[in-house]
Amino acid sequence: MERHWPRPPVDGYTVDDLFTLPDLPRHTELIDGSLVFASPQTNFHCTAVDLLMSGLRTSRPAEFKISRDMTVILDRRNGSEPDVSVIRAAAVTGRDQMSFQGRDVLLAIEVVTRASASRDRTTKPWKYAAAGIDEL
Repeated sequence: MERHWPRPPVDGYTVDDLFTLPDLPRHTELIDGSLVFASPQTNFHCTAVDLLMSGLRTSRPAEFKISRDMTVILDRRNGSEPDVSVIRAAAVTGRDQMSFQGRDVLLAIEVVTRASASRDRTTKPWKYAAAGIDEL
């Protein structure tokens, strides 16, 4: 089956589009108004994320929650999906929640792989910093 992706708007997509465009692949991010599709995850990546999640969950203060692969809205044209996020517990609104606002994220963790190195080491740290988020 051939996929037909929608033609991007002249000014690029917005975070609203990220949640309403049909049939986007899992883990699609929005960087500067462009849709970015994630590569398949490696065993190393999954293991590293699991270890981080486990360690952070057992040592976090009660006022924080640990989240995995949730979209963080950085601004109108940027919605990133850190591998692991430390968020304010008050920002969790329910089971159907699909994103967090950047102001509610204290730490964004990216597990760097060959396929994601450029974005995870250059683009995303600047985006997180601009939103007031520490990045690891």
